[in-house]
Order: sequence, then structure tokens, then C-alpha cells
Amino acid sequence: MTSAPTAPPPGRYGRAPARGRLLARVGIVAGLLAGVALAAWFGLHLGSVPVDWDDVGFRVDGDAQVEVTFDVVRADPSRPATCRVEALNQSYAQVGVRTVEVAPSEHRRVRLTVPVATSETAVTGTVSSCRLVDEPADDAG
Repeated sequence: MTSAPTAPPPGRYGRAPARGRLLARVGIVAGLLAGVALAAWFGLHLGSVPVDWDDVGFRVDGDAQVEVTFDVVRADPSRPATCRVEALNQSYAQVGVRTVEVAPSEHRRVRLTVPVATSETAVTGTVSSCRLVDEPADDAG
């Protein structure tokens, strides 16, 4: 009785890769994975915004005003910020706008509720942008 072959006939599937080639391929793949991980880390940590906001809600107070509630989140809460708050009508046209000063705080997240005067009935109020206030230049020299 003959035993079954344990390996394919020589040359059937090409040459077996040399050990050096295999290590080179593994090294290239590991290097690429490390590069992707490093790029993701830099993107997450260095690309974070210094100030962000979350709309919480709004309340329409008749034809002349809407009250907007929102949270402001700053990486450095000791720096002041400004936010632009808008009131929009049914056609999404701006019918009121207000710039709000956000004072320095001990907390990263602060909640504000501000009234926005409107030229006609608003159906929503929202924050369109926030930014850190540039510190004044020191002219003393």
C-alpha cells in the first residue's frame, strides 16, 4: 500500500518564497500600519477644534423674538469666545442675528440662553458659528 504524498509535486505552485522576502513583506505591512496609526493619532489630537457648540433648544416668543439655548465647549475655558446666533423663518431665511460674548469660565462646557430679536416670526433659532476671541496685542515693549 502506498502512502499519500505529504507535499505537492515540486514546481506545481511556483517556488516557495524565500525567508528574506517574507520578512521584507511583513516589515512593509507593519510599517504601513504604523504610519496609518500615527496619522490617525495626529489627526485626532492636533486637529481638534479649540471651541465647539451644541444647540440645545429654542423658544419662539411671538413675532419679535426667539430665545436660543446652546452649550459652548472650549479646550481652554479661560479664553473668551464669541458665538453668532441666528433666527430663521419658515423659508430658512435669516430674520434675526446676534453675536454673543462667552466669558472665561472654570468649566469646559457652559450653557447659555440668549434672546434674538427678529424682523418677523421665526420658526427656529440656532448657533451658526463660534470662535475664540483673539487676545489683544501687547504694545508695551
